Amino acid sequence: MISNLAAGVRTFTSNAFLVDGERTVLVDTGANFDAVGAIRDRVGGLDAVVLTHTHPDHVGNVPAVREAFDADVWGFDPDHELVDRPIGDESRIQIGDHEYLALHTPGHKDDHLCFYAVKPQVLFAGDLIFQNGSFGRTDLPEGDRETLIESIDRVRETVSEELAALHPGHGPSVEADAYGHVELAREAARF
Repeated sequence: MISNLAAGVRTFTSNAFLVDGERTVLVDTGANFDAVGAIRDRVGGLDAVVLTHTHPDHVGNVPAVREAFDADVWGFDPDHELVDRPIGDESRIQIGDHEYLALHTPGHKDDHLCFYAVKPQVLFAGDLIFQNGSFGRTDLPEGDRETLIESIDRVRETVSEELAALHPGHGPSVEADAYGHVELAREAARF
């Protein structure tokens, strides 16, 4: 089961997806809200935190979550102070009940990752792709529009047209024609 702990939160934060199952994982912690309390309201513990990238709105709650659950934090950049364990490009990581393929997808930030599971057809897109063809900013440090387009192309080539759910770093999840939203972002980023 996937639930967005930041749903309804009225503060500057990213989405924070709690994936319950064989390995209970939080995909991004969000910032500026009580993520620890939200986790405790839903599950008894947390096995790991997986980061799509290390912008403050996605990692602000990491220290509190790490301390409360003694959970390792996984991310692309092993030198980042909040990352305990590295996730390499095309490595596989257990999130909930499924194995996800990690895709290094820079352009918004150098350490950006997307996570895709074939069996349930689920994509955690971070700040690369959003609903209705929106895509990540490239005007922040480490942002690069051409690199972002290449990353969107890579995701499009990797995911199936049967993609069942796209969970972005901000805004609502997409559970109808999720692949179409990837296609729209691909087109929109080129203009």
